[in-house]
Amino acid sequence: MISVFLAQLAKERRNPLLIIIFIAASVGVTLIFTGGTQSPESISIFSEEDHAQAIEEKWERLLNEGDENNLHFVTTTPEEAKEDVQQGRSDLAVRLFENDYQLIKSSNIPTVPYVDQHVRKVFEKEAFISAAVEQSENPEDLRAEITTKLDVPPMEMDAASLAGDELSNYDMGTQLMFAFTLLVAMFLIGFRVNNIMKDKVYGLWDRMILSPVSKTGMYTAYITYACFIGFVQTMSAILIFKYVLNYDVGERLGLLIIIIAFFTFSMVSIATLFTGLVKNPEQFYAIYPSVIPIIPLISGAYMMPGTLSNPVLTFIGDLFPVSHAMDAIINVVIYDANWQEIIQPLVLMTLIGVVAMGIGVNLVERRTN
Repeated sequence: MISVFLAQLAKERRNPLLIIIFIAASVGVTLIFTGGTQSPESISIFSEEDHAQAIEEKWERLLNEGDENNLHFVTTTPEEAKEDVQQGRSDLAVRLFENDYQLIKSSNIPTVPYVDQHVRKVFEKEAFISAAVEQSENPEDLRAEITTKLDVPPMEMDAASLAGDELSNYDMGTQLMFAFTLLVAMFLIGFRVNNIMKDKVYGLWDRMILSPVSKTGMYTAYITYACFIGFVQTMSAILIFKYVLNYDVGERLGLLIIIIAFFTFSMVSIATLFTGLVKNPEQFYAIYPSVIPIIPLISGAYMMPGTLSNPVLTFIGDLFPVSHAMDAIINVVIYDANWQEIIQPLVLMTLIGVVAMGIGVNLVERRTN
């Protein structure tokens, strides 16, 4: 078994380009779809009124006050702002009036209502202050007093969970980072498990049977190697996100390692099942890459929790380990869950792995015979 494992590992050492590409793909896809590092999103603002410069200066200052929103409003020319939205370089732009605004957008993406909520809040606050100081003899003093009162209100409301803890801010970028990392790992795991079929077709498997290595040891070596490569690739990507790109992966790295290990085993089993369903490596390369991208989608890995409510899709998604791995990861990273709170996803991934592995190995043997 060990000799077969080391032989597979020697192939990886001689040509490590594939695993490097997959690690780079995990990072690259995440940076593309989550906007890179935690930098503020830039929103173009402009005005086409007669006194446009004064309007832009006023609202640029008010819109950028405070740091609770990850938004940065920048004054641009009307032509440039509209062209950026039309060409898809920007999600939206804000057209300013004296006491009103208009959103210039190309589609109703999730960013639009978030920006609209912030801009509306600023305009309503300014309208309230302007109405209050309009009849005052000292408008500047009254404005400063009202602003101070609003910044330090006499009564505050705190939201907490049922356990009394503070509510965590849900970060969709973190969820997408793990979703894309697991997706890329699924591809690499499948390609490495397919080595079983390739070696059978090319006759290498028959030659190894004549050696002292047992058939059980050969299966164990191939499966262990696929688990090892998938685990290394996934953890390498996560460590790059944590220590290089400063993504928030929580404080329980040990639990993340355990979750990734269970996911890797379960996904290797799914790949083994796919291997048993095809006749040759070429069919595997045609079917597996076509099916795998759909699994995270129907598992809700790209959506906010609770968004996917279709019972049929939910049932299908629960048959694959991605759904349970994402549940465990989100609970650990965002909600700081302990190991007792993630036992159920771990057990379900183990159950999926054991069942899929048993059926897959049996199908591979029958196909060979």
